[in-house]
Amino acid sequence: MPLVLLWLIGNALRLPILAVPPVIPALRGELGLSGTDIGILTGLPVVLFAAAALAGSRLVARVGVVTAVVLGLALAAIGSALRGIAPDVLTLLAATALMGVGVAVTQPALPALVGQWLPRNIGLGTGTFTNGLLVGEILPVTLFPLLFPLLGGSWRATFVLWAIPIAAIAVLFLVMAPRTTTPAVTTSRWWPAGSPREILRMAVIFAGASALYYGSNAFLPAYLTSAGRPDLINPTLTALNAGQLPASLLLIGFARHLERRIWPFVATGLVSIGCIAIMMVTADAFTVAASAVLGFVIGAAFVLGLTLPPLLSAPGEVARVSAAMFTISYGSAMVVAVIGGVAWDLTGSERAAFLPIALSALPLILLAPTLRFDRKVGVAGEA
Repeated sequence: MPLVLLWLIGNALRLPILAVPPVIPALRGELGLSGTDIGILTGLPVVLFAAAALAGSRLVARVGVVTAVVLGLALAAIGSALRGIAPDVLTLLAATALMGVGVAVTQPALPALVGQWLPRNIGLGTGTFTNGLLVGEILPVTLFPLLFPLLGGSWRATFVLWAIPIAAIAVLFLVMAPRTTTPAVTTSRWWPAGSPREILRMAVIFAGASALYYGSNAFLPAYLTSAGRPDLINPTLTALNAGQLPASLLLIGFARHLERRIWPFVATGLVSIGCIAIMMVTADAFTVAASAVLGFVIGAAFVLGLTLPPLLSAPGEVARVSAAMFTISYGSAMVVAVIGGVAWDLTGSERAAFLPIALSALPLILLAPTLRFDRKVGVAGEA
């Protein structure tokens, strides 16, 4: 049951976020969203992830991990449902913020659950909820062609629909979650010790993968609509998100051959730029194919980025280094999404939104080679 609950929570944390891209054309038609509005709408949850990364562990320590998860899932469900009754853009953004807070509260609790429930199988537990996150990203996009017509083509009903499984998972978790008497571990220090430059380097590299993923999901629907190919929105988004699954499985299988290696980071960055270039000049089957490859390399970059804190930090600093990395990387992803929207509005071309996204791959190419995997990790991860 612990593995099932971890997998379900992972799903719940992504269902309300990835429910947005497929309905963006409908949102633009009814609420008149600008490119900047789209960038804020899709990037707002991400910036909340950044704001809550360091504070999330404090909340778990104060109210307990089970209570924190139930509270977070409840907020996510309520926020998702409220988006369905939003009368204007500001209300839609406010409901999205509430949903994002719920996800942000729950997300830092997942590693704590793994540590409490599966102390001898950390890898299995982490892999399980990560797979749940990926499946939760795919389901709203994959099921959209089936569900949207059944819901009368209503984006409002779509948001309400995805709130239902989140609420159900919260109730199931409250009833079935194993209780533990293990005391919470607290610390007076929020920011990790060690070299700020090293932490920033890891964060910027990881931010590249985050910005590539969220930015592409945000602007592909509007781009394809303007290109006269709205029929490609669902297959393209499905390819982008589903492409991450084989990447995660492949990297798990070949972890020993890929960890502590620079070339996989550089390769994912180079391939990402090539895929975005193809997507910017096509609106056909090549777009779908490029999105699938882009999803694969983004998934690979995401997993590779998650290996950096344990590889480059002392054991006692891994959690805080990870939180700091998330704070910086998610905040950067939000900035890139907004810059993309502004570039679109200023130029009047949807293609311009992809330029900042493509530039987000540069840290994978330029910064990753400066990582020192061969150094001895000491206290706080210092050489």
